[in-house]
Amino acid sequence: MSDPTGSPIPPELDLADGDEVESFSVDAPTDPEESDDTAKVSGFDGIGTRREARERAVSLLYEAEQRGLQPLAVVLDDLPLRPDEFAVALVEGVSARQADLDDTIRRFSRTWPLERMPAIDRALLRLGIYELIESDVPTGAVISEAVELAKRYSTEESHRFVNGMLARIAEDARRS
Repeated sequence: MSDPTGSPIPPELDLADGDEVESFSVDAPTDPEESDDTAKVSGFDGIGTRREARERAVSLLYEAEQRGLQPLAVVLDDLPLRPDEFAVALVEGVSARQADLDDTIRRFSRTWPLERMPAIDRALLRLGIYELIESDVPTGAVISEAVELAKRYSTEESHRFVNGMLARIAEDARRS
């Protein structure tokens, strides 16, 4: 299919018969010297936000655990496109501190043994605890981000569990 001027329409638009396109444009440098030769990284538009980086880090930590990779950061070696540096730092940090993070989860979880928690919850808690103890990100932001990811990717009740666990761990960390 093509637009009224005869220009080809990209097939990924998946237009149906009868659909009309008034206009579209392709943004590309017209001057070869203006092209950006910097290495591209994964993430929306190659720049990404911290939220997107956290989301990517959680997915990589989850994938690493599901594949039985140890240390968890080995998952980064097989990627065709390197994630955002913040996501890499989170994955590498969680991987390096996994034993300590898991001990913290075990210490604070009153009802769920670590091994019985959904894998995505383990990834979220590891990441959240790592950020609480190793970063200057405000406590509320760390907990809020983890809760939002739990709402999006885990079970219906997980966001409450993640919120409660991280809040108790943060309170304990402040006292220490």
